[in-house]
Amino acid sequence: MQPFKYLSLLAIAAFAFCLANAAHAADQVDPISAEDFVEEASAKGIAEIETARLALEKASSQAIKDFAQTMIDDHSKANLTLNQLASQKELNVSDDAELINQAKALILKLRDEESFDKAYMNNQVMAHKQTIELFRRGSESDDKEIAAFAQETLPKLQKHLQMAEEINAQTPGD
Repeated sequence: MQPFKYLSLLAIAAFAFCLANAAHAADQVDPISAEDFVEEASAKGIAEIETARLALEKASSQAIKDFAQTMIDDHSKANLTLNQLASQKELNVSDDAELINQAKALILKLRDEESFDKAYMNNQVMAHKQTIELFRRGSESDDKEIAAFAQETLPKLQKHLQMAEEINAQTPGD
């Protein structure tokens, strides 16, 4: 066998091996500690509520305002449940959104009404993708009640993402 063909076959085999490992790794979810999950999930919930309140004030689209009200209702309810669970387990919940989400909220606040709608919906798509990943990790927690909460909340978060993607696709802008 010629050296070039051998190297090509070796490269193809290595690439296939990497793809197989990447696919297997994508199926694996790294669990998160109950403490970290509660802190991150509560902070993300606060961020959702804060940006949704801003959307109620600044959005020009009724569909976005309706979506924002759904975010306030659903995330307030989830945060209440999470706070009760955390209290029973003597875990700390976050008092504020994470710094990155505070910065995103500030940027949204500075947007004019023309560019607000698209920016808010882009933010919602990304935020829900990140939150879904967090809740998938939480569903693998060693703490059974935390895992159950995460598993029970995931379908609603996935529905939020679907709604956000649909509204975002219909929202003009960059």
